[in-house]
Amino acid sequence: MSQVKDICVPPLGDVDEVDVIEVLVQPGDQVEQDAPLITLESDKATMEVPSPEAGTVKEVLVKEGDKVREGVAIVRLEVAAPGSPPQGAAAEKPEVAEKAEPAPSVQEEAGPASESIPAPEAAPAPKSANLAEPAEAAAGELPYASPSVRKFARKLGVDLTQVKGSGAKGRILREDVEEYVKQRLAGGGAPAGMAAIPPLPEIDFAKFGPVEEKPLSRLKRRTGPHLQRAWLNAPQVTQHHEVDITGLEDFRKSLQGEFERRGVKLTPLAFVLKALPAVLREFPSFNASLAPGGQDLILKNYFHIGVAVATPDGLVVPVIRNVDRKGVWELGAELAEVSARARAGKLTPDDLQGGCFSVSSLGGIGGSFFTPIVNVPEVSILGLSRARMQPFWNGAEFVPRLMLPISLSYDHRVIDGAEGAQFVVRFGELLSDLRRLVL
Repeated sequence: MSQVKDICVPPLGDVDEVDVIEVLVQPGDQVEQDAPLITLESDKATMEVPSPEAGTVKEVLVKEGDKVREGVAIVRLEVAAPGSPPQGAAAEKPEVAEKAEPAPSVQEEAGPASESIPAPEAAPAPKSANLAEPAEAAAGELPYASPSVRKFARKLGVDLTQVKGSGAKGRILREDVEEYVKQRLAGGGAPAGMAAIPPLPEIDFAKFGPVEEKPLSRLKRRTGPHLQRAWLNAPQVTQHHEVDITGLEDFRKSLQGEFERRGVKLTPLAFVLKALPAVLREFPSFNASLAPGGQDLILKNYFHIGVAVATPDGLVVPVIRNVDRKGVWELGAELAEVSARARAGKLTPDDLQGGCFSVSSLGGIGGSFFTPIVNVPEVSILGLSRARMQPFWNGAEFVPRLMLPISLSYDHRVIDGAEGAQFVVRFGELLSDLRRLVL
């Protein structure tokens, strides 16, 4: 005896909708437990939805290009009945359209989770069979949009009553807001509160010689608008400094035997993460976000640090949570694990949310100093370059010391130059002598 269950989209954290970018099964397929059914993509991460048990695919309810939410049924699966009534019906709750939503609280507006993932590219949402035609809001009703989209529109100064939604039942999506802004800028106007930016002139480069047009990766197309928005909204300053890590490197190398025993390779980045919470406690304005309106600062009493990881498709920033509660070995293991998943495209939306400070390390590539862009709504980011041996005058003679170039970018509305200098100096003291962390 068998029964048919509906397999639904799992929890997505604070992400409202995700795209179906690949359907991996079709009716009649036999699937094993944990076999992937479809692939979903949010702004910066992809994830596969696995089958909770073995069975036969009876019906596929979505297709590539669809947008789905948490709890939406995606596949009907015939499984062996365990003698209990079917479970699938419980997941089929009709979704109630929120035509009028209360204004979100300050905590909801300012929460870093909803903004940690970069906004999608400015392109119309793909149409699918289960999306209704755009509908206008009735007179006197609030535009049909989620709290995160309302917040996004407020930041850009967009009146949602002027935006036509392309989502189900006329729901306004992020893409609709971005397309509206793009059209206004192209037309010579700008939404209230925004400064119009003159468009770049179009140049026919082919008249100068052979050219080839290559599309940007999906990831770069999605992260580009977020970086541009961060650069335009936050006046950014970068503070440079050099840190003597000779002692740290000697200590790290002395642990080679323990590397092999534990199966964990410690990189200097693990020590950087270990030192950062102590500095962020001393300088809490670096572990904060501006509240909507820019009049208040939201100080965060947790230490979730984003670490930029280079992947074949571009840069992603998974978040290491509760860094202050973890030892160096645990941090080293987690860095290795999350970096591997990032390069394999296996990060989930939760992996990319909730960061309060970011680190971008180019030490494995080279270079001296650079200017990392603040991952708004965070207010600061630390850049690490390649350490190199340099002569250092100790008062009597020149001695070789291993110096690490660091670059701290910060939102100048929140942090001034004196605070920036104090931060990098204090961070350098802790990293130069790890014994200070226990004082």
